[in-house]
Amino acid sequence: MTSFCVRLTFLMIKKLLFSCAVLISAFATAAEKPNVLFLFADDFTYDAVQSLGTLDIETPNLDRLAQSGKVFTHAYNMGSWSGAVCVASRTMLNAGKYVWRAKNVDLPKAQKEGKLWSQLMAERGYETRMMGKWHVAVDAAKCFDKTANVRGGMPKDNPLGYNRPLTGQPDPWSPSDPKFGGYWQGGKHWSEITADDAVGFLQEGLGKTKPFFMYVAFNAPHDPRQSPAEFVAKYPLDRIKMPTSFQPEYPYKDQIGCGPGLRDEKLAPFPRTELAIKTHRAEYYALVTHLDVQIGRVLAALDASGQADNTWIFFTADHGIAIGDHGLLGKQNMYEHSLRVPFIVNGPGVKHGKIDASIYLQDVMATSLELAGGKPEEVEFHSLLPLIKGESTQPTAAPVYGAYLNFQRAILADGWKLIAYPEAKKLRLYHVAEDADELHDLVDEPAQQERVKALFAQLKALQAKMDDPLDLSAVFTTL
Repeated sequence: MTSFCVRLTFLMIKKLLFSCAVLISAFATAAEKPNVLFLFADDFTYDAVQSLGTLDIETPNLDRLAQSGKVFTHAYNMGSWSGAVCVASRTMLNAGKYVWRAKNVDLPKAQKEGKLWSQLMAERGYETRMMGKWHVAVDAAKCFDKTANVRGGMPKDNPLGYNRPLTGQPDPWSPSDPKFGGYWQGGKHWSEITADDAVGFLQEGLGKTKPFFMYVAFNAPHDPRQSPAEFVAKYPLDRIKMPTSFQPEYPYKDQIGCGPGLRDEKLAPFPRTELAIKTHRAEYYALVTHLDVQIGRVLAALDASGQADNTWIFFTADHGIAIGDHGLLGKQNMYEHSLRVPFIVNGPGVKHGKIDASIYLQDVMATSLELAGGKPEEVEFHSLLPLIKGESTQPTAAPVYGAYLNFQRAILADGWKLIAYPEAKKLRLYHVAEDADELHDLVDEPAQQERVKALFAQLKALQAKMDDPLDLSAVFTTL
């Protein structure tokens, strides 16, 4: 009997030791995984980081990130099924599906099944946090371990912020006066609150026992473009240059869904004036610079936490913005200023450099999952790790596809862009590689007709790949 008890005790101890070893191994594996800090902006065009673009705008913290990490110079959003382009962009980002399939995702079902980005990270051993703008049709609190100050699509706007400024009339709006609400609603600027929340999580010891995934989503620089007076003062109108592609009115604005009926386009008067465009750009620059300061605070808190050396940092935005380029104000178009965003990566072993491969901003989801232990097959976007590590020089998402409702389609391939406007029955062709501002429409040039046909065929193929419901051939019957 005693011998039996001894053997039983030995077996129990052996089993306990094995269980402990498994737990220790699992903990060690989790501890070895890098943290992921995702910094996300709204309406942030690719040109609005000073060291990466041509705009006279102050972004010292983003400049430091760009100058120490990898910069993807051609990161794109696919477009949108909604006037609120951020809804489509963020749904693609969190569901991992291309635009038209993302539209049809049953998000509450996906959340219950643990299929969303944050949940896939949690499944791989990550502690997940979210703060700021969400704008995805499912409760953020059900997707992350903890959330703080989750916001909707934009701060509440004010009628006085539209159709302004008018030449010869006093401007009824002030971007720095809290009485107009918006970013000031609640008493403190929303960008500062989002940074406060991120800093607070880091100071609480986030990442000390498990790797963390932190989704820091700023509403800025989305309108209403409000920032403290000292930031507004940095950008007097005589410092602001007009965009090279400025037009008083875009010739096809109504047929492409960008007329006076679109909320974004109502912000400035029609036709556009130099006063209006410079004013809106000055307020945009001020809000970007204020945002940059808040990002700097988050990065400083990461350094202070002692975890920076084991953290991958990604900065990007859900889409770009026009603010006067081509006579447009919003992001509901197929031009580079609106489809293209900055994309900066810092992390352990990441060397400084620029990568010109065309990617989608939603590739950040697949990249983080690869860092966490592997992305599931149902995620349609691509990991960028081979490009970041120099193991591949091939574009992961070229040619680039773009769409806006049933009003616009586009393809960018080999430095050329073809834009299709079905309602206007109009095509536009730009040699973007040599005409970065997309000033010269070459679609009617005899020498480009074969190129137009080839690009149109590529666009049709991409439509099929994306489950795009729009039949362009029914409109452009000769192609």
